[in-house]
Amino acid sequence: MRFSKGHGAGNDFVILPDPDGRLTLGPAQVAALCDRHRGIGADGVLRVVRSAKHPEAVDHAGAAEWFMDYRNADGSTAEMCGNGVRVFIRYLLTTGLAEATAGNLPIATRAGVVRARIDGDTIAVDLGRPRVYDRSTATLGQLTLPGTAVDCGNPHLVCPLPGGVELADLDLTRSPGFDPATFPDGVNVEFTTPGEPVGGADLHVRMRVHERGSAETLACGSGACAVAAVALRDAGLDTGVVAVDVPGGRLTVTVGADSGWLAGPAVLVAHGELDPAAFPA
Repeated sequence: MRFSKGHGAGNDFVILPDPDGRLTLGPAQVAALCDRHRGIGADGVLRVVRSAKHPEAVDHAGAAEWFMDYRNADGSTAEMCGNGVRVFIRYLLTTGLAEATAGNLPIATRAGVVRARIDGDTIAVDLGRPRVYDRSTATLGQLTLPGTAVDCGNPHLVCPLPGGVELADLDLTRSPGFDPATFPDGVNVEFTTPGEPVGGADLHVRMRVHERGSAETLACGSGACAVAAVALRDAGLDTGVVAVDVPGGRLTVTVGADSGWLAGPAVLVAHGELDPAAFPA
C-alpha cells in the first residue's frame, strides 16, 4: 500500500492513492495510520479516489474527476477539510493524476464540488461563503465563552476571547464543551484574538482550534474561513480579506459576496510504502 504525507500550515495528512475505489478503509485502520507513535502520524487521512468509483461522489463525476474521501484522526468521516483539499490538490498535481486547466481544478467532497486556483506554491480553494447562523457557547474548564455558529460545509463555533484571557494559556488537551442541540454531529471550536494590522489584509486575527475527531491541530482551513466571516461581521464588513495566524503559520481568507477563498501553502514531505499487516482494515 503506497502512501504520501503532506501538510497545509502544519495541518498534516496521510494520503492514500485509491483511484478505482478498491481499498477498504475502516475507522480502526485510519486511527492506526494517524497514531503519532505507532503509525505514520497525522490529523487525518485523504483517500484519493475517482468520483465515478465512490458511491458518495458518483453524482459529481461529471463536474470533478476526483473525490476527496476525508477521515478524521479518530476514523470518523467529515464533510470538508480546507487544508486537506489543498494538500489533496497538491498531490494530484505532483503525481500527474490531474492537471489544472487555466489554473483551475475542481474537486468533489462530501460538502459538494470545490473550486481551486493554483499559483506556484500557493493553492487557494473556494469553500463557499461561510454561513453565520446562530449563537452558542463553548466551555473550557471553568471558562464559558460565547461564540458564533458558522457553516463552512462543516460545523464551527467561533469564540473571541475576552480581555485578560490569553490565547496561549488555553488548555486544549481536552475537547471543549458545546451544546449538542446546536451541534448534533459535533463541532470544530475556534478561539480568536485580534492581531496587529498586516499589509494586504483588511483584518488580522490569531486563532487556535480544537477539531472534532482530531483534537488541537496546528491549523484548520475551514476554521480560518469561519473565523474570517465572524471577524468581518464584527467589524461591520460584508466582504474582505482576513489574515488568520494559526500555530502552523498564516492562512489568508477572502470572503466575497458568494465565495470564501482559503489560500496558503500545501506541501508534500514524504512518499513511501505501508506494511498492510501493521494497519489491518
